[in-house]
Amino acid sequence: MALISLLGISKQYDYKAIIKEASFSILEGEKIAVVGKNGSGKSVLLKIIAQEIEPDSGERIAQNGIKILSLPQNFVFDPLLSARQVCEESLKELKEAHRRLEFINTQTSASQQNERPKNVLEIQNEKEILEEQGKLISFIESHNGWDIQHKVTEILQRFGLLELADRLANTLSGGEQKRLAISVLLLKKADIFILDEPTNHLDVEMVEFLEEEIAKISSGVIFVSHDRYFIENLADRVIEIDEGNLTSFTGGYSNYLRKKEELLSSLVKEHGHLLKLLKSEEEWLNKGTQARRKRNEGRKARVLKMRQTAKSNPGLIRKMKLEIQREQKHFNRQESENSKKMLFECENLSKQIEGKALFSNLSLRILQKDKIAVVGKNGSGKSSFLKVLLGAMPQDGGLLKRGEASIGYFDQHRETLDDNKNLLETFCPNGGDHIEVGGKNIHIFGYLKNFLFPKEFLDKKIACLSGGEKSRVALALLFARQYDCLILDEPTNDLDIATINILEEYLQNFLGAVIFVSHDRYFIDKIARKLLVFKGDGLCEESYISYSEYLDVQKEFQEYEAIQNDLNEARNTQEIPEKRTAEDKKPAKLSYKDARELEILPDEIEKLEDLIRTLETDLGDPEIYGNKGVEEIALNLFQAKKLLETKLERYFALEEKNQK
Repeated sequence: MALISLLGISKQYDYKAIIKEASFSILEGEKIAVVGKNGSGKSVLLKIIAQEIEPDSGERIAQNGIKILSLPQNFVFDPLLSARQVCEESLKELKEAHRRLEFINTQTSASQQNERPKNVLEIQNEKEILEEQGKLISFIESHNGWDIQHKVTEILQRFGLLELADRLANTLSGGEQKRLAISVLLLKKADIFILDEPTNHLDVEMVEFLEEEIAKISSGVIFVSHDRYFIENLADRVIEIDEGNLTSFTGGYSNYLRKKEELLSSLVKEHGHLLKLLKSEEEWLNKGTQARRKRNEGRKARVLKMRQTAKSNPGLIRKMKLEIQREQKHFNRQESENSKKMLFECENLSKQIEGKALFSNLSLRILQKDKIAVVGKNGSGKSSFLKVLLGAMPQDGGLLKRGEASIGYFDQHRETLDDNKNLLETFCPNGGDHIEVGGKNIHIFGYLKNFLFPKEFLDKKIACLSGGEKSRVALALLFARQYDCLILDEPTNDLDIATINILEEYLQNFLGAVIFVSHDRYFIDKIARKLLVFKGDGLCEESYISYSEYLDVQKEFQEYEAIQNDLNEARNTQEIPEKRTAEDKKPAKLSYKDARELEILPDEIEKLEDLIRTLETDLGDPEIYGNKGVEEIALNLFQAKKLLETKLERYFALEEKNQK
């Protein structure tokens, strides 16, 4: 059943038609993603649906009594309320239901204690009270609202606001206010939720929580987002706005890519490059989605098995957690470090701000062709790390060596742009209309059309551009110059999906190093070959697995911790008698010899893994195995794998003993 229908609507600003005679409906419970270039009219469409603006022509039809809630762009909170009070105020209907239910329960209890016979009016009144009681219980249950305080505390915690809960809402930063507005929205009930770029200013854990909450609700949701995993995981349908026209694609992001390809395939000459990008994107997404689905199935099976066996063998949980911790490191560099030029070398690097440790004793080397994603929660020190690398901020401790390299920098504030200049002056400061890119002399329009700028934009002042358009200019400027290393701080913010695709293509073809901060899981998976994870409290770790895989491993680790906590709680309440084996009763402290062995085993394991990779490569190279002999290489590989297995078992045994 359609909750809202738009029939032949049009909207024009100045002389530009934003939406042209568009028609579509939002069905009950449907999740719809709206995509399109910046300035194409996505936000305008949402405002027409929400009745915040009227179309110039056409008709909007909505069911009677329908409730629509929108995520506002500008946040206005009661100046006297704290963040917690703002959330509690959004649940006033629930609080009133609790108050009324408590009153009815008290009255009913008193009535039941009165043993005298009831007259007809009293019986009728009692029946009405019981009906109201049932409705109140149903209302509270449908809102999952039996524990209001827990509900508020949980959502504040998941959006990183718990420590700020007692601060006045109006004193929070813009990003914090947006997270509070999303919290308030999720605490409410509506027939349709309208969300315009809800994932901006959220770190990955918050985005995943938002995904979970939206997936659970039965309401209709229409949202604008450039987060492609968010679209893939949630959308039942994708609406694309292009040149004022609306096209509907059933399914998530992967199906949108496939159907878009089919539409463009008949126009290959006109859209050949775009079609190539779409095909590449679809292949990449399908491969990643299948891999993640397989990982998730494996993780669920392991966690289920662990829940069944943990009571009888709690030691298995510790062993599995140790194995997961080791997986995070995943020593699998693709190239020998010796073959690449060193750009940065950090030795015990440390930085604090206002007494808070951002990173401590950080040691790593950044080499010529590294593609490194710097990830972690908001405020964990990622942008500060980039500034230390650039020399824009001093470190508090440790050494930082910089190699001879030219560095291009892109920041969230687009400080490289001059608002008083137009596009032509920005790219050709010395006059003319040609620039040199990649050794070729090309017209400025020929270059800028790759970044989706029409010819009439050449004389437009930077100050007149939107945030997304300014980001496109800054990126185009970056790629017009020659650099050994690119350092990018949140490069996908304010960009539409089409521009992010262009950015990804440039970065994949870039021959130098790329170091970037991002919360965009899809973008990180596609570009990064290494992760530098900022974990808070000054802790950082390196990982060579994909970001999606890293997040999956983290979830598995957390699930094992939850099982462990459940077991500990059960023991404390004597639900499970604690069984201690002879091994458990031994002193946990390692001997000097064992401690020393535990210390050197990771290096030995890493060397064995490097040797195994080399031998496997040799087996696939006829020239090498022709000289050395296939049998000798195969025997060496077999022995190396057996030795690795032995050392891994010893490592886990020592680590488990050390943590008891």
